[in-house]
Amino acid sequence: MAGEKFTNNLINETSPYLLQHAHNPVDWYPWGSEALERSRSEDKPILLSIGYSACHWCHVMEHESFENEQIAQLMNDNFVCIKVDREERPDLDAIYMNAVQMMTGHGGWPMTMFLTPDLKPFYGGTYYPPEDRRGMAGFPRVLTAIAESYKQRRAEIESSAHAITAELNKSDRFVESNEMLTSEILNSAFSALARNFDNVNGGFGGAPKFPPSMTLMYLLRNHKRINSAESLHIVETTLQKMAGGGMYDHLGGGFARYSVDARWLVPHFEKMLYDNALLTRVYLYAYQHTKFPLYRRVAEETLEYIVRDMTNSEGGFYSSEDADSEGEEGKFYVWTKNEILKILGSEDGTLFCDFFDVTESGNFEHGHSILNTPTSLDDFAAGRGLDPVAVRRTVESGKRKLFYKREERVRPGRDDKVLAAWNGLMLTAFAEAANILGRDDYKQIAVRNAEFLTSKLMRDGRLLRTYKDGQAKLNAYLEDYAYVIEGLLAVYEATFELRFLKLARQLADTLIDKFLDQQNGGFYFTSSDHETLITRTKDYFDNATPSGNSVAALSLLKLGLITHDPDYSRVALTILRTLSQVMTRYPSAFGYLLCALDFYLSEPKEIAIVGRLDSHEVRLLVEEIYRRYLPNKVVVASDPSDKDSSAEIKLLEGRTAVEGKATAYVCRNYTCLAPVTEPAELAAQLKD
Repeated sequence: MAGEKFTNNLINETSPYLLQHAHNPVDWYPWGSEALERSRSEDKPILLSIGYSACHWCHVMEHESFENEQIAQLMNDNFVCIKVDREERPDLDAIYMNAVQMMTGHGGWPMTMFLTPDLKPFYGGTYYPPEDRRGMAGFPRVLTAIAESYKQRRAEIESSAHAITAELNKSDRFVESNEMLTSEILNSAFSALARNFDNVNGGFGGAPKFPPSMTLMYLLRNHKRINSAESLHIVETTLQKMAGGGMYDHLGGGFARYSVDARWLVPHFEKMLYDNALLTRVYLYAYQHTKFPLYRRVAEETLEYIVRDMTNSEGGFYSSEDADSEGEEGKFYVWTKNEILKILGSEDGTLFCDFFDVTESGNFEHGHSILNTPTSLDDFAAGRGLDPVAVRRTVESGKRKLFYKREERVRPGRDDKVLAAWNGLMLTAFAEAANILGRDDYKQIAVRNAEFLTSKLMRDGRLLRTYKDGQAKLNAYLEDYAYVIEGLLAVYEATFELRFLKLARQLADTLIDKFLDQQNGGFYFTSSDHETLITRTKDYFDNATPSGNSVAALSLLKLGLITHDPDYSRVALTILRTLSQVMTRYPSAFGYLLCALDFYLSEPKEIAIVGRLDSHEVRLLVEEIYRRYLPNKVVVASDPSDKDSSAEIKLLEGRTAVEGKATAYVCRNYTCLAPVTEPAELAAQLKD
C-alpha cells in the first residue's frame, strides 16, 4: 500500500487480525512451510505470537512493541517471527496455550511462545510490556535473554523443550469407565454448582464473571428432570442479572464477552458471535419454560443485532466486534448524563438516566456511564408512583433515539471472517428460535446460513474452517464438524427438509472416520489427514465454547434415535463413559456434556409427524410440541408421499396419516403411544 513504511508477509492473508499486523516493522510470517523452513535452515528459534482481532491486550502489545522499530529489529535479528490468529488455528493455540500454562501457571492472549526449529516450546508467556514495569520484565529484555540462551545454552534449552513436549503428549488422556452411567452424576454435578452460586448477583464465583451459558442449559434441564426449584432459581437469577447489567447492550442488543466485576456492570466490551449464540439459546429455553417476556425480548434483540451488524451478504455470520474504538475501550457504548439530556430533553432524559443508572459522576470512567438497569421497569415505576406504561413508552423511545445517535459514532472494529464452528452455533440459535417463537423470518435466516455453510465452506464433502472475501481455506476441526452437524439437525427440525438431515449425517460419518480415536474413544481436535504437529490434542472441556466432544455426543445421540444406526449412539456413549468421573468433579467445565448425559438418561421422546408439511394442521402439531420446554426429544416429519424420508428416517418407517389427517406419533424407549391427530391429544402425550 502506498504510504506504508513497512509491509511484511501477512499482507496476503485474509484474517483481519493478521492483516492488522501486515505493516508492522516486524518481519512477520503466517504459519506455514516458508517460515518453518527458514527457521530450520537458519537454525533460528521461532517467536510465535498468537492472538485474535477482538483482544484488547493484543492491540496494546502491537502498538507498544510490534510497531516499535527498535523492538522489531531485536525480533527480526534473532527469531523467525510467526503471527497466528487463534480463531483460524485453534489447533496451534490449544497446543501452545497448554505449554504456556505448564510453564507459568496461567494463560491468555496475546500469547508469546518461543519454539525450537522442530516446533517444540521452550519458553513463553502472554503480554509483555515494552519496558520493565511493576515487576514484569520488558519485552526487549526477554528477547535478548532468550536469544543469548539459545546460542549459549542450547543443550539445556533442547532438553527443556523435549520435556515440555513429552508432558503435552500426556495431557487430555482419559480412560473409558466401566461403571454405569446414572443420574447420580447429574445430582452430584448440581450439588457442586449450587455451592458456588452467587445468590446476590447471579452466576458463579466472583470477579471477573463470564456468562455460564452451558451450565445454565444443564441447570434448566435439571429443573425439568427433578422439578428442582433451586436449579430454576439459579438460572432465572443469573439470566435477569446479566440482562440488567452493563454486559448487555441495552440499545443495540447482544452481550459483551464478560464482566470485569461480580455484578455484570462493567464489561470487557468485545462482542463474540459464540457468546451471543449460546446466550440466545439459554434465554429461548427459559422463555419457553417460564413465558417470562424479558427472556424473549433479550433473545430477539440479540438475534436482531446479529442480523443487523454481524451477517454478510451471503448469509454468513461474522466473528466478533472489538472492545475498542478510536483507541479507547468501550467508547462506542458509554454516555454522559449531559449527552443524554441533550438528546432526550430534560424531563424524558432525567427519567431515562434514572432508570439506566446514568449519573453526573458516572459509573465507569471519566464521568461516563454504562447503561444498566438495577431494578425492573415495573419496580422502578412503582417506586416513583409512575404509570409503568408511560415509563415503558419513554424508555423505549429514548432507547431508539440513543441507538440512532450512537450509530453516528465510530464503530469498534469488526472481524468479518466467517468461521464454520461459530456459524454452526448461531445457526442452531436461529433454527431453534424459529420453532420456539414461531418466527418464519428466523427460519429463512437459518436456511440461508445452512446453504452458505454447505456451499461455500464445503469442498469435496469436507468442511473448511474459515471464509472471507470469497475465499474458504484451512482444514476444519472437530468443533467445526460438531457445531455444523448440530446446526443442520436444528434446521432440519425447523424445516423438515431431508437435505439438511442428509448433510448432517454425511458430516457425522466423516467426523467418525477422520477424527475418532478408535482405540481409546473420543474425538481428536484435528483430522487424521491434518498437518502433523508436535502433539494431537483432544478437546474435552466446555470453556468459552462447548467442546467438540460434548456437542458431538449430543448430536450423535440424536442421530442414533432418528436413523436407528447404533454406531452413532455407541460413539456418543464412549465419550460419556470416558468423562463420567471427571464431569462429576468439575461440572462447571462440562456444562454441555452434562446436557448430553441428561439426554441419554432421560429416554428421550421420539416424535414423528406425517402430513402435508405446508398445511395448517401440521403447523398446529409442531406449535404444540414447541409450546413447552422439552429438551430431550427428536422431531421428524414427512409428507405421506415422501418415500425418501421414510427410507432415511427410521422413525418415519411405516407411519401413515390417520384418515388422511396430519398425524403425530410419540414413542419412547421402544414403546409407542397411539397416533393422534389433534393438538390437545398430542399435548397430553407430551406430558412427563
